[in-house]
Amino acid sequence: MNSALKGLALILLVGVIWAAGLIAFADRVDRSTPAPLPDKADGLVALTGAGSNERIEAGVELLEAGKAKRMLVSGVNPEASREDIRTVSKAVRKIYDCCVDLGFTAADTVGNARETAEWAAAMRYDSLIVVTADYHMPRAMLELRSTLPAAKLEPYPVATSVINAHYWWRTGRGARLMIMEYSKYLAILGREIVRGMGPKDAAGPAVSPTPSTSKG
Repeated sequence: MNSALKGLALILLVGVIWAAGLIAFADRVDRSTPAPLPDKADGLVALTGAGSNERIEAGVELLEAGKAKRMLVSGVNPEASREDIRTVSKAVRKIYDCCVDLGFTAADTVGNARETAEWAAAMRYDSLIVVTADYHMPRAMLELRSTLPAAKLEPYPVATSVINAHYWWRTGRGARLMIMEYSKYLAILGREIVRGMGPKDAAGPAVSPTPSTSKG
């Protein structure tokens, strides 16, 4: 076999492995919902992004059910007001006014993780329920575990109208979103593997104790 054929065979092999991984990733997303009710935690964070209304509403329902003491909505649009978010969340005003914090600094999933870590440190929370869209959860958990290595994190994925994870391949939008999310997930997974091969920092990543007041 000449070098050209070997190169083609290698490309085909990589393509098959990538496609198999995509199918496995999509199946994981599909099977993640409906999620069972999580155990009680110190805090709860809802990450905004596509399908934000459904994510926030699901988080508020958990808060109202007593699953956490307090909730952070991370990645809020700076133009949105507290009343805008309350309307979207359908929260009982008494609970919303006392126990929901809004974070406006995060513009992406990395920012969500940092904003969440700062909030958890300020509140001295050791356990968190993480609420985000089903397709976004695998990547979000990688980022959050990177910034909160000592915390107990429990995912609560939410199916949204943005994508039907069971039939994602039937529409161009669904296929693009799943492929894009899978590709981002692989990139972050690769980053974490490389980091894990480097020298260990016993102190872990630094987290500011000052809370910020945000995507996938």
